[in-house]
Amino acid sequence: MILAIDSATRTASIALYDQTGLVAEESWRSNNNHSVELMPAITRQIERQGLTMQDLTGVAIASGPGSFTGLRIGMSTAKGLCLALQIPIIGIPTLQVTAYAAGDPGCPILAIAEAGRGRINVGRYLYENGLPVLTSPVEIQRSSDWTPDLSDYTLAAGEIDASLAERLSTLPGSERLSIVSLAASVRRAGFLAELAWDRLVRGDFDDLDSSEPSYVQQPLSGQAD
Repeated sequence: MILAIDSATRTASIALYDQTGLVAEESWRSNNNHSVELMPAITRQIERQGLTMQDLTGVAIASGPGSFTGLRIGMSTAKGLCLALQIPIIGIPTLQVTAYAAGDPGCPILAIAEAGRGRINVGRYLYENGLPVLTSPVEIQRSSDWTPDLSDYTLAAGEIDASLAERLSTLPGSERLSIVSLAASVRRAGFLAELAWDRLVRGDFDDLDSSEPSYVQQPLSGQAD
C-alpha cells in the first residue's frame, strides 16, 4: 500500500493505492493550512480503510514546483513517515501529475500550478510511451501576463482559475487551445499514487536523505509564496 501526499499548492490531496488500484482519496482547499490539516487527514484515511501505518510500503510526494511552505510541509511529512516506518520515498514532479491526469490528447499539454502572488508555474509536456515527458524547462509566469505559444493545438490543464481561463480564451490562436474545466483543474493525489506505484513495483526509489522539494524560483525567506 502506497500513500500519496500532495500539498504543493493551496489544494491538498492524499490517496492510498495498491495492486488493485486506487483505494481511497481526499482533496480539499487547505489555503496553506497544511501543517494543521495534513497529518490528521492521513491518519483518518488509513483508519477508515481498517489499516495501520505499518501497512504502508512506500510514500509518494509531489516534489514541486509549488509554494515554498506547502512543499516543505509535504516533504517533511513524507520523510518523517518513511524514516519511522523504514519504507521508500518516491518524488514525482507536481506538473507531471497534472499532465498525467489530463491523459494523452495527441497534442502538447501546458501543465499549470499556482506559484503564489499572482504567479503560475508552467511546464510543456508531450506523451511518450504512455507517460507525459517535459519538453522544455518549467517557467514561472505572472498569470495576468502569460501568453502561451498557440501555434499548435494545445491543452491547458491544472490550476486554471476562471479569470485565467477567460483571458486565455481571448488570445490570438485561442481556437487551437482547449482548457480543462474548473472541476478538472484540481490536482488529485490518486494520479500521483499511480505514477509512484509503477516506480515502487520496479524498485525505483529516491534517496531519503537527499530528497528535497524542487523550486522554479528559490524562496527568499521562510514565508509562504
